[in-house]
Amino acid sequence: MGRDPARHPGALGALRSLLPTAADYRGFPRTLRSDLLAGVTVGIVALPLALAFGVSSGVGAEAGLVTAIVAGLIAAVFGGSNVQVSGPTGAMVVVLAPIVAAHGVGAVAILSLMAGALVAVAGLLRLGRAVGFIPWPVIEGFTAGIGVIIFLQQVPAALGDPGGGAGERSTSAAVAAWQTLLATDWAAAILPLAVVLAVALVMILLPRIAPAIPASFVAILLVSIVSVVAGLPLATIGELPRSLPLPALPEFSPGALASLAGPAVAVAALAAIESLLSARVAATMRDTGRFDPDRELLGQGLASIASGLFGGMPATGAIARTAVNVRSGARTRLAAIVHSVFLLLIVLLLGNLVSRIPLAALAGVLVVTALRMVAPSTIRRVLRAGRASTLLFFLTLGVTVAFDLVVAVVAGLAVAAVLALRALSLASGAERQPLPGEPAPGDERIALFQLRGSLYFGAAERLVDDILTEPGVDVVILRLSGLQLVDATGANALAGLVSDLERRGATVLIKGIRPEHRLLLERVGVISSLRHPNHLFAELDPALAHARSHVARGE
Repeated sequence: MGRDPARHPGALGALRSLLPTAADYRGFPRTLRSDLLAGVTVGIVALPLALAFGVSSGVGAEAGLVTAIVAGLIAAVFGGSNVQVSGPTGAMVVVLAPIVAAHGVGAVAILSLMAGALVAVAGLLRLGRAVGFIPWPVIEGFTAGIGVIIFLQQVPAALGDPGGGAGERSTSAAVAAWQTLLATDWAAAILPLAVVLAVALVMILLPRIAPAIPASFVAILLVSIVSVVAGLPLATIGELPRSLPLPALPEFSPGALASLAGPAVAVAALAAIESLLSARVAATMRDTGRFDPDRELLGQGLASIASGLFGGMPATGAIARTAVNVRSGARTRLAAIVHSVFLLLIVLLLGNLVSRIPLAALAGVLVVTALRMVAPSTIRRVLRAGRASTLLFFLTLGVTVAFDLVVAVVAGLAVAAVLALRALSLASGAERQPLPGEPAPGDERIALFQLRGSLYFGAAERLVDDILTEPGVDVVILRLSGLQLVDATGANALAGLVSDLERRGATVLIKGIRPEHRLLLERVGVISSLRHPNHLFAELDPALAHARSHVARGE
């Protein structure tokens, strides 16, 4: 029998909390003007980036635009942030480029559906807060690594070889860039290099003169006009459709699904991580309402599914475009919706003009974008944070460039876990303390140990080794109130220590078991290992008095 929804209001309430509500547009129409202005502004910024990321990924400029329009609209409506702007991103390009090289462009739509479904399920399972477990140096490391890869990916287009004329290239961005350099006709490369330089200069200098003007859009516009008027022999985007394609399920086979399972997990992990990080950053920039990480995952998953149905690519929240949206005055989701509608109007009305944009100009936009991702100020902050942070940063950066983002994050998390456990172990131990109060006869036969830190699998053996009794010690008092963490391995080691001391003739007294540790210590046998149940104390003074009575009786 099926469940009666009326009997499970909790589950229904949890599901409703992930769906759009009228509260998403609270303040409308008071915020209409600012949202419209922000949406158009971020749309202008997003246009060259959507085109550039589509081309750089190997899927094509059309797919980049489709993703920005369709995924941007769906994520704006269903996502968990009021100001998040979604679409194709540099990080996704880094993951997609080798997948396209290995499986072909046709696999991208299927990949979008698979990855989108995984991200949506993660949202339904309430996994949105998991990104909080990723250490800051790891995040900065893979962000910098993405910047390095995006820069390397632009080398062919910057040298006039955007389509791989130099021959079959490696799927590694670094190797492909080197192969292109070796095969480049440097006389023919002067013109595209000049275009890249011109775009970069405009993007760097214009914000210093007029910060409110979208520099990338102006740079693309100026270079494109000069290219058309002067008839420069530059490779261009090429013909674009005059409308959005109709949604359709891509053709697939069981074999294709199996071969794309691994890449789909990688893409889903990246989409979830980048989207949550972007939304979390936006939430700190201005008070724009509550951010729901679980709803954000559901919205991003639905966005990638919709993008795949329209022939686009997987989408994520875009940190740079989201920041522009917030700084431009966005207050509700309407701004991100307007951004998508603006891009749709560009496709419908100005597709012929967009098709004449030189590919080298898009490469220039991405070169500057990549350089901004490797921020010297951030690297300095990481270096100042200590050796562990420096190791995590450069490890993640190196693995990102050499392998891929997901491997880099996993490697960074693994090393971070090892470093954290090592720090916990070093902060844990047992210290022999002098007995409090006035000395009494026989006190030399009593050993008082303060256990501190964490008694877990990584520190248990070291902590137990610290409790070494000298010959002639008849009573050992273990103070456990200073323990912050105890796991099963640590509790078992403590039980073994008590048993070993008792076998050697020393009476063990335990003082100050914390309430949250008591059940585990009982189950593992720490308390039952004591010679008598009365050897468990809440305060030190009664424990010391009991120890002195044992010594006095010669027990």
